[in-house]
Order: sequence, then C-alpha cells, then structure tokens
Amino acid sequence: MTKSLVQKYNVPGPRYTSYPTVPYWDEIHFTKNDWIASLQKSFIESNDSEGISLYIHLPFCESLCTFCGCNKRITKNHELESPYIQALLKEWNLYCDLLPEKPTIKEIHLGGGTPTFFATTQLQILIEGLFQRAIKAPQHEFSFEGHPNNTTRQHLQTLFDLGFRRVSFGVQDYSEKVQQAINRNQPFHNVAKVTLWAREIGYTSIGHDIIFGLPFQTIENVVDTIEKTKSLQPDRLAFYSYAHVPWIKGNGQRGFKDDDLPQDDEKRKLYEIGKILLTKNGYNEIGMDHFALPDDSLHQSFQTGRLHRNFMGYSSSKTQLMIGLGVSSISDSWYSFAQNVKTIEDYYQLIARNELPIYRGHVLTNEDLIVRKHILNLMCQFQTSWVNHEDYFSEIPQITAQLNEMEKDGLLKLYPTQIVVTEKGKPYVRNICMAFDVRLKLKSPQHQLFSLTI
Repeated sequence: MTKSLVQKYNVPGPRYTSYPTVPYWDEIHFTKNDWIASLQKSFIESNDSEGISLYIHLPFCESLCTFCGCNKRITKNHELESPYIQALLKEWNLYCDLLPEKPTIKEIHLGGGTPTFFATTQLQILIEGLFQRAIKAPQHEFSFEGHPNNTTRQHLQTLFDLGFRRVSFGVQDYSEKVQQAINRNQPFHNVAKVTLWAREIGYTSIGHDIIFGLPFQTIENVVDTIEKTKSLQPDRLAFYSYAHVPWIKGNGQRGFKDDDLPQDDEKRKLYEIGKILLTKNGYNEIGMDHFALPDDSLHQSFQTGRLHRNFMGYSSSKTQLMIGLGVSSISDSWYSFAQNVKTIEDYYQLIARNELPIYRGHVLTNEDLIVRKHILNLMCQFQTSWVNHEDYFSEIPQITAQLNEMEKDGLLKLYPTQIVVTEKGKPYVRNICMAFDVRLKLKSPQHQLFSLTI
C-alpha cells in the first residue's frame, strides 16, 4: 500500500526558531566571554538603526496544562512575584553595564509560564524599571501572552498604558472533553470577555492560539472552535500542531495516553479543515502555523518580505539583537546564542553573584550564518536563493539532490539557484528546512529530540 505524504514525511524534526537548533550547539567551545563579545558587536551594529528586542520569561502558573512543553513553575504562592521581578531587573542592569550606551528597545515580549500570574503592580515595576536605563523606540512593538482565566481588565489597561498594543490569548480548543484531558478548563465566555476588553481598550493586534492534534480532538471540535473564534474576529491566529514531547522532564505530558492522540492523516485533516475555514473567514496563511487578517502587521510584513522568525516565533519586524531575561530564556546576537539556567534557584544564585545567568550557548560559524539565512527565508517567505555568491555554500549540490524527491511529490520547485515551496508543500516546510540542516545530517540524534513535523 502506498504511503500518504503525511505518513512519508511525518518524522521528528526541529521547528527552526533558530539555526543551529539547540541540541546541535557547540557548548564545549562556548564561553560567557564569547557571548559578551558578540553582544557588544551586535549592539554597536544595530542599536541606532533598529534597536533591540527583549524576551522576558515569566515562569509561574497556578495549574499545570498537560499539553505544555514550556519551562514553568506550578505554584499558587504569589509572594514569589516580587523577588522574581527584582531578579529580572538586576539581570537587565548587568546587561546595561556591558553596553556602551543606552539601548533603544523596539520589541518586548512577555512569555511564560503565565505572565498574567503577576499582579499589575509587579508588571508595572518591571516595565518601568527596564526604561530607567533604556529608550523606548518610536515605533515600538510590545506584546504579552494572557491566560483568559486570569487576565483582568486591569492587566490589559496597565500594560496598554505602558505601551503594549498586542496580546495573544491561549485558547487551544473549546471542547470540554479536550480541555479536561489537557487540564485547561476554559469556557468560551472567558475568552470572549478578555478579547472584547482588549478591543475596547485599544489593542491593535489581538491573537488567539489554537492547537490541533490534542487528545480526543475531532474534526467537529476544530470546526466548533474556529466558528467560535470567527465570532470574536482576532486579528491573527496561531494554529499550532500539538508537539508531543513527553520525554522532556517536567513538562507534564503524561496526562493522557498516546492512543488518545489523532495520528498522521487523521491529525492532518484537522489542520486542513481548520485552514479552509480560516481562509473562508478572511485569514491569510503566514509562514508556518500562522494566519492573519489583511490589515494585521504580521500579514503586511509577510507581503513585503519583512517577516522574521526567532525564539519568540514570528515577528513583523527584525532586530539583530534579542536579549532574553529570566529563567531558561535564550538570547540571540545573530552571531551567537546564549541560554539562561533552567531552574529558578540557580538563576537567583547567579544573579546574587552579579553574574549573567548563562549556562550554555553557541557561536555561529560562517557556514552556520549562511544556512541560517536559507532556513529563515524558507520559514518566512517559502523560498530561498543562492544567486548571490555569499549565499552559496559547498553542500548546496547535495541539498538540491536530496530535495528531488520532494519536487516529485509536488512540495517545491527546484531551479538552478532557487527553491520555491508550493502551496502543497507549505505544511512540509520543516522537512524542506531539514535538507539544509548540515549539523543534523552530520550527526543524527541517538534518541528522539524533536516533535513530529506534521
């Protein structure tokens, strides 16, 4: 029996929020001094022209969602808020001490965990504390992730007053059975309430995150979720494939059996039905897993070729330097990556010693930089080219030979100096990027590192 395309290409693979991917970082030869040197170089090159980005990880959650693979600490103890905020500001000051002038902050993203676990007073202390040593870019883009069950109108108003104009709410699925399986009991009226509040207050980009492939999820569930979503008209949507990675310590993905998950073609149907409905409702597909209305900045940046992708996901604009603050956060200077320690205890200990809380990283080689550019082009524009000499590297002939099979399957078009992903091939863009992943091909993982690509 002939395999379907989903069965053929549904293999473990990276999501390519970076290249090289984290498991292939050269940690042995990395030092904090390497990171500091690349940080300073990137800052000098880019601060005046485009500013910098900050990703701030706020790890606390009051309950464990069993679909989540993020770094988090489950607690109902809100006395933990203030010490963590003060540690973040101290880390920021350590960075500012290394920079030759005041940074201009273009982007801030508050992720988690649950950013809205924190009281508005603590979030205000955080944001105002950042700008004691920084300048707010005129065209700044500040965003945060809100949990519909605990985001208050005061959260939305306070962050709006501090310059935030984009918020994303985690919806996942509206089916009670699915919500029970993933421990995310969240009625529609909670999502409707926070969405309408955000719109009334003046947020210009409201996003909803929906996941397909969750336990017990059916086509009817996806249709119902998207119909309810249509009634609220968020400006953009992330329509993610559920990443089942139960081998990652502490992520909680043992709340259901593997047999409870939609598999292969069954799972892909959930996406195809969802995509058809979203397209009918006026949303355009942007990059991988994302949809936006025509007037949203994400769609406009895709149309103009300015769409960017980093550890925060897709962004409507690029900054060369992104500093990650908080436990487990990853920073990117373009020339180097650095990740913070993963436990709050280790984080506090290093901050108390006035040390950057970095425990691993990677300095990109010249080939890494070229490969990274091609993978970014594919993830953001569904095409890439090596017509310019500086974009060519020695493995290109082997890569194009490997992609011949995908061309036969109708997933892409191969030209002498260019690759263009077809409409049929968009769901398989991770697989296409894997052909460029020189480090992955040099050393196949001995055990499963990545979620399935489809």
